[in-house]
Amino acid sequence: MTLLTLTGEPWSDFGLVDSGGGRKLERYGDYRFIRPEPQAMWQPASADWQAHGEFVPASDDEGGGRWYFESPVPAEGWPLAWEEVRFTAHTTPFRHLGFFPDMAPVWHWLRDQVAPVESPEFLNLFGYTGVGSLALASAGARVVHVDASKKSVAQARENAALSGLSDAPVRWIVDDAVKFAAREVRRGRRYDAILLDPPKFGRGPDGEVWRLEEHLPGLLADCAQLLDGQSRALFLTVYAVRLSALALQELLQQTLGHLGGTVEAGELAIREEARGLLLPTAIWARWSRD
Repeated sequence: MTLLTLTGEPWSDFGLVDSGGGRKLERYGDYRFIRPEPQAMWQPASADWQAHGEFVPASDDEGGGRWYFESPVPAEGWPLAWEEVRFTAHTTPFRHLGFFPDMAPVWHWLRDQVAPVESPEFLNLFGYTGVGSLALASAGARVVHVDASKKSVAQARENAALSGLSDAPVRWIVDDAVKFAAREVRRGRRYDAILLDPPKFGRGPDGEVWRLEEHLPGLLADCAQLLDGQSRALFLTVYAVRLSALALQELLQQTLGHLGGTVEAGELAIREEARGLLLPTAIWARWSRD
């Protein structure tokens, strides 16, 4: 099996400026931020990083921490864009900034996969603030966006308005992804493409517990029943767990192999502007009809 790398390139509103020493310096529009990055084991290109803020992790393993600001940053967030999609970035208590820029090549790939289909049906599980959903909606897809966080779905609706997509055919749903997928199977629903971007651990709106290693196989089995002989693609990303891309590839091959097509796997990465090196961010596996 050959593992592939999907690389996120810098664009006008985002770039990985520099990385090294367990940290990364990024630009989000007019603002620069430093965040921890364990995979940046090399030395940075520059020893002098100037940033508006830095997220400093807690000393324990619980993933906590806090932001420290050297210069003012709008508390209500500030506007950014990816191609035709507009959205609001903001510093969150979870160290990220309201969207995941390394997903840009995934959005491109999914749009290419559904391009031959008129009004494709797209399911985005764990959809967060909706940038991926809007990337597909802006390309003509009918979207079902599911996330357990009311706050995230509310932000997704606001991002849709910023993008001029308030009237686009998007269903914004606050629900547990596992329960929603199971209900869709019982309803006999089908989709042309599915995106899964699950966390390592999470809770649904009614306290449902999600543990990736425990619940992912069952969720994928339900997703397989939401695809059929005319479906085009499924893309799965996994962050911050001790799994390999090969394990994900084998899981998808076993779960979706009956549909034919191709199963691939690899890593997501972002290209650093200072030297062009690639910073790995996640592992992925995907199935496609082609």
